[in-house]
Amino acid sequence: MIYDISDVQIEKLLIAAARAGEALARLDERIDRSPMKHGFIERQDFTDAISSMWVDGELVHMEDLVLHDAHMDVRAPTHEMTAAHRILRSRRLIFSNAAGWAFTAPGLSRLRGRAALAEDPAPPRQTLDHARDEETDEEGETSLDGAFSELDALLARSAATLDAITTGTALPTMHREEESHAIINEPDWDEDERLKEWWDVHARTEELPAILRTAILLDAWNMIEVLQRSPWLGRLLASAFLRDGAVTPDHLPALSAGLRAVPRERRHARNQTQRLAALLDSFYEAAQAGMKEHDRLTHARERMMRKLAGRRSSSRLPELVELVVSRPVVSAAMIVKELGTTPQGAIGLANQLELREVTGRGRFRAWGML
Repeated sequence: MIYDISDVQIEKLLIAAARAGEALARLDERIDRSPMKHGFIERQDFTDAISSMWVDGELVHMEDLVLHDAHMDVRAPTHEMTAAHRILRSRRLIFSNAAGWAFTAPGLSRLRGRAALAEDPAPPRQTLDHARDEETDEEGETSLDGAFSELDALLARSAATLDAITTGTALPTMHREEESHAIINEPDWDEDERLKEWWDVHARTEELPAILRTAILLDAWNMIEVLQRSPWLGRLLASAFLRDGAVTPDHLPALSAGLRAVPRERRHARNQTQRLAALLDSFYEAAQAGMKEHDRLTHARERMMRKLAGRRSSSRLPELVELVVSRPVVSAAMIVKELGTTPQGAIGLANQLELREVTGRGRFRAWGML
């Protein structure tokens, strides 16, 4: 598929682009000056991950994602939960790196889950000992991709050897990794070729304003269907592009939250200009939702901070306030882990603030802001 931008009616999109750009810039300036900047950005990461799953037709509850991220699941994580957490980690990874990192070869390969291919398209085989010394990911967990690949290859060769000994047949030449890849992914889906076409759109839109160019790049990603199993990456790259283009230099916009406010019929219209107008409107809605959420959190934080008047300097309540601001949901176990209190002390601290009980259970309790 060739994504053509020659038929785009730019003049019909300028007003929507200007409105969206102004709203996102105002939100970014407000976040930069906010005393709870880091907490708000944390919340936006969770919101965007949940909204991105919603846009793709999957439902993940905010409380479950927060607890899964804190390694405190109350049930076995589902496939949807794993995907939402990957989106959450990818947002953090993009924001923790310098502007423009997501569009470099190593960065894009890392986000696609192909970090091993970033430097060398055909890396040499690694031993198990060397694989254990690979660099850690953004959460400090050691990457075991190389070790697992070696184990799979070893098991495949062992099984093939035993089968050849017992049946007298020749050893198979297909590796287990190649066979599983053919089963999971469509063999005709050339992601590298589709990504090359998307980069061509990126090059052909260099003279357009950043906000309009972002909408075109996101629409091109959706129409080309670059990745077979990660459609959400296009939305993260759009957020990264807005950050790189100095529209929102201090945060990654939660664009998926804005897409929820735009009807699906508009987002998937046949007409290209109508789709782009819908995307620009979603950018505006994302900015408006962010400002409303920031105002709500600001008022709630000020109300809780007033309760700290007259407290001892050793009180843990100020730390709890900041924790509550930075997380949509906090459990007793999370308070114990972050503040170093006892379980009963955590419950006592939470009862001193105006927090909303979200579980209604006596054994496992969690709270959120009113």
